[in-house]
Amino acid sequence: MTLISKHDGPRTSVQLVTPAGFEHWSGSQSPLVRSWIDRQQFKAKTGQVAWLPDDSGAPDSVVAGWDGNDELDSLGSLPFSLPEGVYELAGATTPLQLLGWGLGAYQFDRYRVPERQPAELLLPASADGDALTGEVAAIRLVRDLINLPADELNPTRLAEESVQLADSFGAEVSVIIGDELLSAGLNTIHAVGRAASDAPRLIDIRWGDPAHPKVSLIGKGVCFDSGGLDIKPATAMRTMKKDMGGAANVLGLAQLIMSAGLPVRLRVLIPAVENAISGNAYRPGDIIQTYKGISVEIDNTDAEGRLVMCDALALAAEEDPALVLDYSTLTGAARSAVGAEIAAMFANDDALAEGLCRGGETVFDPVWRMPLHAPYTYLLKSNVADTVNSASVPYGGAITAALFLQKFVGAAPWAHFDIMAYNIRPRPARPEGGEAMGIRAAWHYLRERFGG
Repeated sequence: MTLISKHDGPRTSVQLVTPAGFEHWSGSQSPLVRSWIDRQQFKAKTGQVAWLPDDSGAPDSVVAGWDGNDELDSLGSLPFSLPEGVYELAGATTPLQLLGWGLGAYQFDRYRVPERQPAELLLPASADGDALTGEVAAIRLVRDLINLPADELNPTRLAEESVQLADSFGAEVSVIIGDELLSAGLNTIHAVGRAASDAPRLIDIRWGDPAHPKVSLIGKGVCFDSGGLDIKPATAMRTMKKDMGGAANVLGLAQLIMSAGLPVRLRVLIPAVENAISGNAYRPGDIIQTYKGISVEIDNTDAEGRLVMCDALALAAEEDPALVLDYSTLTGAARSAVGAEIAAMFANDDALAEGLCRGGETVFDPVWRMPLHAPYTYLLKSNVADTVNSASVPYGGAITAALFLQKFVGAAPWAHFDIMAYNIRPRPARPEGGEAMGIRAAWHYLRERFGG
C-alpha cells in the first residue's frame, strides 16, 4: 500500500510551495539552498520538484510546486516524479491531497514487470488512514477490472469478481445464467448476450439490514462490444474492453458502501454480457419484450447497453428503493457533450442531482447534469412496438438514451451516469487507462444523506 501509517526507517520530507509564495520562501533560504533551487530551475509550478541540501551539501529534502488549491492534482504526480522511498509531508495537508498521492501511485502491472515502484507516503497522525486506503482500494478495483482485456474478463470472470467482493463482506449473491434469463423474463439481457460463447448473466448482490433505506446500484457489464450485427469500425472497437466500465464503477462504489458499513440496504445488479456476432445474434428490426412488459424494436444492435440496463432497472424498481443510481459507458454523444473527463449525469430528482453535483465539486470528481428533455421522446417512437432502442437521427443521443432508461425506472429518485470510464491521457492522480468516474461524488452524497 502506497499510503502507510507506520514506518520506522528513514523518510524524506516534502514541502509544498505555491508560485505566489515562492519568492518569499526562496528568500528565506540559505545561499546553498538557493543555489540548488536555481540549478534545478525550480519556480514552484504545479508538478515541479526539487531536491534541497542539508548543511553538508547532501540531498536531504524535497520541495514541490502546487497551485494552492485543495485537489487531487496537488500530490498526484509525486509517486512517480520522486524516487522510490518513503516520504512525509511538512505542513498541513487535506484528505483530498493525500488521496491524490494514493491514486497517483496506481499502475496496471498484471502483464509486465513495472520499471519501478511508486514512492510511499507516511500519512500524518491526523489522517483517517482506513478511510483513505479504503477509497484507494475501491478505485484500484475499478481500474483493474476495466484494464483487464476481454479475453480474461468475460461475463463469467466478471461474475466471479462480483461474488468474491460480495463474499468478502458477507453479502448475498445470486447469478442468473443463459436461458435461465428467459425463464426470469430478462429477455433483453439474454438477447444481447446470446451470440457469445460465454453465456449472458445477471449478477444480483444484496447487503445490509433490510430495515434500512433501499439503495440500488446498476452497472452496465458489456465485457466486449463488437457492435453486434451493426458492427463497429476497428477504431471504435479498439477500447471496447472498457464497455463494462459501468459494472466496475458500481462494484467500486459497493465496496465503499460495504466497507464503511453505511446504514443502507444495498442491492447491486450487473447485467454481464458480450455483444458478439454469430448466427443467433439479435438483429435490427427484432422486437423484444422487456421485463417490464414494454416492447422494444431494435433500431441498432450497437445500442445494446440500454437494453441490458432496462431489465435490470425494472427489476430494481419492483422493490420501491429510496434511491437508484446507474453507471454506463452508454453513448459517444455524452463524450461529445462533456468530453472524456467529466461524468454526464441525468436525474429525475432535482435535490438528488444537486447533491451529486455538490459532491463532485467537493471531492474533485467532476459531474455535469444533462437535461432529461421529455419532448425528445418522440425520437424513440416505433410504428410496431412501444419504443425503439435507438433514435434513427444523431441529435441528442445521450438524452434519448437516458429517456429510454427512464421508461423502466418507476417513481424512485434516480440518477444515470453516462461515463467514459477511461483516461485517454495521463494526469496527476489519473493514469491513462480504466478510471472511476462519478462514484466518489456519489459516495460523498451517500454519506451526507444516510450517515456513516
